Amino acid sequence: MQTDFHHKKIGIVGIGGVGGYLAGMLGAAYPHVTLGARNKRLLSLRTNGLILHSEYNGEISVVPEHVLLAEEMEPQDYLFLCVKNYSLEEVCCQIKPNIGDNTVIIPVMNGVDAGKRVRNFLGKGIVIDALIYIVAFSGPDYSITQQGDFANLWIGVQNADAPERRAVEETAALLTGAGIDCYAVEDIDREIWRKYILNCAYNVETAYYDNTIGQLRSDPVKAGEFEALLDETYRVAVKKGIHITEADKEEFIRRFYHVYADDATSSLQRDIHAGRPSEAEIFSGYIVKEARRLQVSAPVSEKMYAGLKQTFRR
Repeated sequence: MQTDFHHKKIGIVGIGGVGGYLAGMLGAAYPHVTLGARNKRLLSLRTNGLILHSEYNGEISVVPEHVLLAEEMEPQDYLFLCVKNYSLEEVCCQIKPNIGDNTVIIPVMNGVDAGKRVRNFLGKGIVIDALIYIVAFSGPDYSITQQGDFANLWIGVQNADAPERRAVEETAALLTGAGIDCYAVEDIDREIWRKYILNCAYNVETAYYDNTIGQLRSDPVKAGEFEALLDETYRVAVKKGIHITEADKEEFIRRFYHVYADDATSSLQRDIHAGRPSEAEIFSGYIVKEARRLQVSAPVSEKMYAGLKQTFRR
């Protein structure tokens, strides 16, 4: 890919853990990077720039070309949407006037239908589906911390046409040029659901019990429920025609018992515990509704969704 990305305009909206990591890496590599933020975060980014503490890539300090409200951003060549899923429609309304037919939009967020929703909300541009494996969060000073020796971004468009394939290839080159580990795949739905199946157990049960992973796996009943959550979401995925396998599910079970740190928590758990708006509908509500629609039995998901509904705001 011979594109010179130094002349491209690159925007990132939502400068939390994921968006902040991408902003730090892209901003260090390319000159025309605009960050979309608001309130105190916007003021901090304008005053201090973006600080990324990355265990994988080192200390990175970036002064973006622009820091603006999302609705103030001029048309971009590439636009990464890294907001919470419940804010997606609002953000799409803000950016829609500045989206052109050739704007490449990459929603990097939780859930399985972000790309579909962006296509419906915007009705223009080229939308690329994505997921990321990363441990990253924003600190009280609005700096971004990335932990661990991995930060892997997967992108693609299911059944892509020629312009979409070209956009995926160019976006992969853009990201790779910034030192971001990026994998372009044809069956992106499979990769999105692989992560989602795990999250529907990991996030939901840690939040429901307000337990760490260590506490869950040390209790035989809770560990059994974790496996049941995985199985229920897996069976929904199979019913939807996703190319997922029993071996994938077994790998997630192995990670639960043998990979994750005892003190590991989840973003959903932290948000609910802090009284913040949460993505409980994305991790729990969506799968319960799809299970009912597809007539898949999901009693543990039903139980935990009912419990979470008592505590989350939306």
